Amino acid sequence: MELVQDILQGMIFVYGITLLTIYALLALLSLRGVRRFKAESDVVDYENAFHSSIVPGISVIAPAFNEGLTIIMNVRSLLTFNYPEFEVIIVNDGSTDDTLEQLISEFEMVEVPFAYDEKIVTRPVKRVFKSTNPAYSRLLVIDKVNGKSKADASNAGINAAAYDYFLCTDVDCVLEKDTLLKMIKPFLDEGAKKVKEVGEPCPECGYVHVVEDSVRVIASGATLRLVNSCEVEGGMITRVRPPRQWLPRFQEMEYIRAYVLGKMGWSQINCVPNVSGGLGLFDKEIAIKAGGYDHKSFAEDMDIVTRMCTYMIENNLKYAIRYIPSSQCWTEGPASLKVFGRQRTRWGRGLAEIMTMHKNVLFNPRYGRLGLVVMPYNLFFEFLAPIIEVLGVLSYVYLIMTERINWPFALILLAFVYLYAIMISTLALLWDQLTFRYYKTWREVMGLGLMAFIEPIVYHPMIVFFSLKGYFNFATGRKHTWGNMQRQGFGQQKKKAAATSS
Repeated sequence: MELVQDILQGMIFVYGITLLTIYALLALLSLRGVRRFKAESDVVDYENAFHSSIVPGISVIAPAFNEGLTIIMNVRSLLTFNYPEFEVIIVNDGSTDDTLEQLISEFEMVEVPFAYDEKIVTRPVKRVFKSTNPAYSRLLVIDKVNGKSKADASNAGINAAAYDYFLCTDVDCVLEKDTLLKMIKPFLDEGAKKVKEVGEPCPECGYVHVVEDSVRVIASGATLRLVNSCEVEGGMITRVRPPRQWLPRFQEMEYIRAYVLGKMGWSQINCVPNVSGGLGLFDKEIAIKAGGYDHKSFAEDMDIVTRMCTYMIENNLKYAIRYIPSSQCWTEGPASLKVFGRQRTRWGRGLAEIMTMHKNVLFNPRYGRLGLVVMPYNLFFEFLAPIIEVLGVLSYVYLIMTERINWPFALILLAFVYLYAIMISTLALLWDQLTFRYYKTWREVMGLGLMAFIEPIVYHPMIVFFSLKGYFNFATGRKHTWGNMQRQGFGQQKKKAAATSS
């Protein structure tokens, strides 16, 4: 028994050290990536740099289910992009509230004939609407039968998209006006590298030929941040503030750490595990050839990236997924424990689905970094992490009850892990603030930074619990649907912020 106990403790110790080492490496990689991005951005004039016919068009797709509280504000925000060629596709996924009615009334829309090409099978599309007002000529509204998932609604948007690239977002998000410019840049940069690699124009035809084995950017992502407590006017962020409520504030810290430190670090070695469903720009051709989103998946963002990477590898095509560290998307985080728990349970279930659906990729050398780095990391340090943490806690409880614990060693180990977690969160926040300065005062930064001291004690155990609940629901086949997140609305947020500051 003691031998089994020693082996278990040794495995947990090795697991912890490996995870801490990975975090340290990601911190260094992200620092390099953030500094490089900042240096390049400082010399780019986003107001005028890409205003030409060379820039590819982008279809912005936003599924909507019962979003009547914020739908008008959000659509107006999506129509304000600083980009020469784009369209906005709102997919009304069988809303039972007045979402569609508001869109028709506010944007002067009428039903129109539309050549809907169902490249990806979805639930039936009932009607398509366009505005009679030229000011809203970029807007397209699709009314379809509810598909019980965001993935099905997104696929309908892809089918209707007119351009070669599509940006998938949530209709409750507020995006920066330069979002499309910044997120298309990695695609254009890779194209510029192709030309540079080939050299001078061909003397026979006068054109520069692109080598077939060159890297193709198939997706790009950016940092998400919470709109809770920010001031929003006319669909644009006018004042950035850390969330005032404790639960969204924890989420803000989590997002900064996950994007600025985590995904930005993975991007440096082309091992990005997923592009957020809240904001992701994709190559439409590759997305369609990969089968689009799986409408049964509850982790559609990770699923489509894995599908696209798998397609590229199986067809011997080099690919890249890029992340930019600047915050381009502001989303409303759950303020109530009930809604938060439902969201994180769904995320946990989705992760379990991904590990099952793509198990053939795991540890498979054929899939290179995807099979030997990305998927193993998701298995050991994302999926298994909550299980191992609970086993570790139970192991320590057993040692305490049987009076076999080495208290000096246990306390030192606990203090080390606790302080290390604080350090990682603090570094992510510090790099974010020093580089981009989203918060106006250091008092706001310090207030958010203090959450790192109580996050391991209060917030993290909730994450573990809801993840395990999601695993349980998946294992038992318990049904779960894409439901309404009960928005508070940006107007209410602005009023609260103004009342607090006055």
